[in-house]
Amino acid sequence: MTQVPTRTLGDGTTLPATGFGTYPLTGEDGIRAIVSALEAGYRLLDTAVNYGNEAEVGEAIRRSGVPRDEIVVQTKVPGRDHAYDRAIASVEGSLERLGLEQVDVAVIHWPNPSVGLYGDAYRALLECRERGLVRSVGVSNFTEQHLADVIEATGVTPVLNQVELHPLFPQERLRAVHERLGIVTEAWSPLAQGAVLDDPVFVELAETHGKTPAQVVLRWHIQLGNVVFPKSLTPERIEQNIDVFDFELSEDDLARIEALDRGERTGPDPDTFNG
Repeated sequence: MTQVPTRTLGDGTTLPATGFGTYPLTGEDGIRAIVSALEAGYRLLDTAVNYGNEAEVGEAIRRSGVPRDEIVVQTKVPGRDHAYDRAIASVEGSLERLGLEQVDVAVIHWPNPSVGLYGDAYRALLECRERGLVRSVGVSNFTEQHLADVIEATGVTPVLNQVELHPLFPQERLRAVHERLGIVTEAWSPLAQGAVLDDPVFVELAETHGKTPAQVVLRWHIQLGNVVFPKSLTPERIEQNIDVFDFELSEDDLARIEALDRGERTGPDPDTFNG
């Protein structure tokens, strides 16, 4: 079983550097995939109200036999629940579906700036932290401005920001903001939905290092300091995706990957999307 290094959050707690993304895993197949991930050594599970699989995540934890205190569970509050009371109720609902007394990390899924209630949702998550319902409070898909808004309003910096991030969209400027503020960067769509796996750079680097192209991409994330969430239904690929800590990319390797930056999202724009 692979041993995964950790990242330290601003509140002093830690996260494994590699987590398991659970979207869109549902039903028995989803439970089995999550159990396989826990058996392979994953100890960070990323779910959300909008994924519709919190019950499956909770069931997989119970079936796995892995002690609860060894697993970091992260879930997200949807945009429809950004009002203060609704956000608290959303966390309570997540706990009920997960079958847990506390969620380790609660995150605002999208800022939904056109609605303008993400500050209320953030205050609600801080209240949930005070009540012991959540351990750490973070955000997802927040821009530099959104981060500044909640920090100014509450004086509390989110411990993490989960954003679209991959070699075609490496978010260098936002990562620098995170570094300055002490925010851990989490990457969703780390493989650009598979778009980079056939790129000659990753094919060649995979041959050089005796790894798969996906493992090279994930190793790039790790060396940037990101927390990364690969996902798969296949036990073999689940194991491969966590097996990225026994090799290192050189400065030249990293430079070649950096040159792939197109500055283009494959997912929604946080300034306009409501989710």
